[in-house]
Amino acid sequence: MVNPIFTIDFQAMASRCEIRLAAASGAEARALAEPALEEVRRIEAKYSRYRDDSIVSRINASAGVSAVACDEETLALLDYADAVYRSSGGRFDITSGVLRKVWDFRLGSVPSRQSLERCLLLVGWQHVRRDGVGVMLSQAGMELDFGGFGKEYAVDRAADILAAQGVRHGYVNLGGDMRFLGPRPDGEQWSIGIQHPRDTQATVASVPFSRGALATSGDYERYFEADGRRYCHILDPRSGLPVSYWRSVSVVSPMAIAAGSCSTTAMLLERDGLDFLEQSGLSFLAIDQDGRIFRR
Repeated sequence: MVNPIFTIDFQAMASRCEIRLAAASGAEARALAEPALEEVRRIEAKYSRYRDDSIVSRINASAGVSAVACDEETLALLDYADAVYRSSGGRFDITSGVLRKVWDFRLGSVPSRQSLERCLLLVGWQHVRRDGVGVMLSQAGMELDFGGFGKEYAVDRAADILAAQGVRHGYVNLGGDMRFLGPRPDGEQWSIGIQHPRDTQATVASVPFSRGALATSGDYERYFEADGRRYCHILDPRSGLPVSYWRSVSVVSPMAIAAGSCSTTAMLLERDGLDFLEQSGLSFLAIDQDGRIFRR
């Protein structure tokens, strides 16, 4: 007998999330999902810049003053941030989150050049000092922000916990970042639609999945329009300005953290993003501002 599929919906990391899995009953599905949900909550609490007790907030509060001792998990994520910074030519920079202080996407106003320049003085991964387990931001006012890969990391951790419990049919979806544990119970693949970046009710493609991960970055998630121009939340750490070449980039990878980093890097590289995607060896679907679709 093939087990039915159950969906556990929840909110995390300011996103609508779900875990779908096959189980004998709803109670069993909830019991299997609960440790994965707890892991997502743990990661959110540990790395949220909105919580004063998070490791990220403690590092930021000590900027320009002292180093903060970090555990192995945090040091490993900082190693990953360094690797992505280097592979992106410095475009993927987890110190650039401080730019949100001059870009308010709720009010929809463009900051002045002067305010941008002041804020850019606080951006620069090269100013993060690491000595053993100690991590210090060299200038007061600097900040780390794990938002560029924290959600994808949580996807992978949740999926690993489900797999360790024997889940072989299902997936984790945190706000559109997904990791698949295996096909449907009947062996059929999951069919996942990629959202149209200009029509919230439409998709541009349907991708079959059994295993692996999918992540999408786009200019439609948080943005405003002013004087006929769209300003999105993905900001170039060199200029402080929003990127504008791609409408969306979706990437398929074995791990969600790699898929997400790759899609965001391609957005940040703008015109050069296509070469980056081609060289990554990963499957992708990218849509430029003219609506042209590039895929592999």
